[in-house]
Amino acid sequence: MSSVLLEIDPRGVAHVTLNRPEVGNAYDEALLAALIDGLIKLEADPSIRALVIRGAGKHFQAGADIKWLRRAADYPPEQAFAASMATTRAMQLLNEFSRPTIAVITGACFGGGVGIACCVDVALATPEAQFGITEVRVGVSPTPISTHMVNAIGLRQTRRYALTGERFGATEACRIGLVHEIVAAEAIEARVEEVLDAVFLSAPGAIAGTKHSFLAANGLKLDQRAMEILAHESWMQRNAAEGHEGTTAFAEKRRPGWYVPAGPRET
Repeated sequence: MSSVLLEIDPRGVAHVTLNRPEVGNAYDEALLAALIDGLIKLEADPSIRALVIRGAGKHFQAGADIKWLRRAADYPPEQAFAASMATTRAMQLLNEFSRPTIAVITGACFGGGVGIACCVDVALATPEAQFGITEVRVGVSPTPISTHMVNAIGLRQTRRYALTGERFGATEACRIGLVHEIVAAEAIEARVEEVLDAVFLSAPGAIAGTKHSFLAANGLKLDQRAMEILAHESWMQRNAAEGHEGTTAFAEKRRPGWYVPAGPRET
């Protein structure tokens, strides 16, 4: 079965489901390739009025698959760059998708999941959702999603959460602007329908033009060179010694070698 499920309903709503529930919908090369392919096809389909993205099972998206990160840490440079470029490209396509995009966030939303939340137009989360920009905890850098995080939640909040790797709940995610609303799990699909109804009252061409203007006029569309820089920074860190140590430590369920226990400051 595909790692990304795609369904288009009679109204022209594209329902995109990340479909690796056994690993919290963590992404690997196959999922990224399927997501990129799906977004390109949907962008080219004039019947699409909106896109809703969800995760299969309990979680929305738990970031990168650690097993894949460990394999990718040994890729030769060209393949390693391509792997990082896939993440960068998927986020760029979602961010610049010309129709309204909605994320339904439940359970874990870590790393790339936060990137997705930053790239959609409307992000809805259940009260139980948990968030974290956790890449630094395993010795890698979130550069493929960095520009989108700064655009969505500002440099101040990005600096805190991307550098500490702290986890935070839905209330904090709403406070900093990562999600727009917190909706009870049993009511979230009804809320999605309300948002879609608002979308259907708006002219498709006007929506596309408005969205393009917001991004382009504010320098928020990524060109090829910017994407290449972000991907290069990503693979260089992932394939460095810290990337190897961090992903290995995570797999072995131990603290990484750089960890220093907290304690009282010596005077």
